[in-house]
Amino acid sequence: MAGLLNRIKAFGRSPEGRRLIAQGKRMASDPRTRSEAKRLFSRLRKRPPH
Repeated sequence: MAGLLNRIKAFGRSPEGRRLIAQGKRMASDPRTRSEAKRLFSRLRKRPPH
C-alpha cells in the first residue's frame, strides 16, 4: 500500500498532476459545479450496499 501512496504523491508533484490539481481547484470554486458534485455525492451515499 505504501508503494501506491508514493506513486500518488509523485504524480501530484509532476507537471500533469499539478495541472490537474489546479483544474480541480478551479472547478471546486465554481458554485454550479460544487452544487452538482454535492448532489452526486448525496445520491451515492443513499445507495444501498451491494
